[in-house]
Amino acid sequence: MSMPRAIWSGSISFGLVNVPVKMTTAVSQKDVRFHQLHDTDNVRIQQKRFCPADGEEVPYEHIVKGYEIAPGQYVVITPEELSSLDPVATHTIDIEEFVDLDQIDPIYFDHPYYLVPDARAAKPYALLSRAMERSGKVAIARMVLRTKQYLTALRAKDGALVMATLLYADEVLPIEELDVPGLEVELSERELQMAEQLIESLSEKFDPEKFRDEYREKVMELIEQKAEGHEIAVQPVSQAPTPVVDLMAALEASLAAAKGDKAATEKTAAEKG
Repeated sequence: MSMPRAIWSGSISFGLVNVPVKMTTAVSQKDVRFHQLHDTDNVRIQQKRFCPADGEEVPYEHIVKGYEIAPGQYVVITPEELSSLDPVATHTIDIEEFVDLDQIDPIYFDHPYYLVPDARAAKPYALLSRAMERSGKVAIARMVLRTKQYLTALRAKDGALVMATLLYADEVLPIEELDVPGLEVELSERELQMAEQLIESLSEKFDPEKFRDEYREKVMELIEQKAEGHEIAVQPVSQAPTPVVDLMAALEASLAAAKGDKAATEKTAAEKG
């Protein structure tokens, strides 16, 4: 398997130390993508830009960017005006501080990348990676990618450096804006204990390999069968679960089922062992 293509190259700036690196994406999402086709001849539909005022198709060179300041009112911004505000592309990932990983709420993580060392940077790369791993710290840094400045978090993982872009604070909607009952709901100690026991009975060490996108697999199986000319039998739609009425009864039933499933799993593992 070949290494993913580098989408950025530069250096990690760490005090007076520069570590030349290349950045590659850390994910390869497996969404099933469909195209829009004309149902009579299966020809792919083309999207055209047109002006609803005169019904004419608009060439790309006559399209400008406008920001809506009120319904139907726009401020037009030219590419030259935008480019004058572009941050300076420094080709560096500038570490500003180190924090504990558990201080970063996962809601702030946006997109992950791998940072791999340049051929001449093996030692400083290993030094930074191992020092971060031993300290348990995450580096908070800034970088410019294309024409946007990003806030990022760097952490060490299995000897490599993983970087994730972070959302800015004003991009995350505050929980206070939600209509969540929070602490006003009264719960009995018995209800809390049962819920905690259920959580404990379902607690496992996280193994991402255990989980699969079953819907995507079924869609791909459907596509392969139809491509081979098979007839597809439509399955009946399953009924939605009924709402919970008795919370304690539901907790007790869930706890009993979880314990039964865990015992069966342990028995199967013991028989295989």
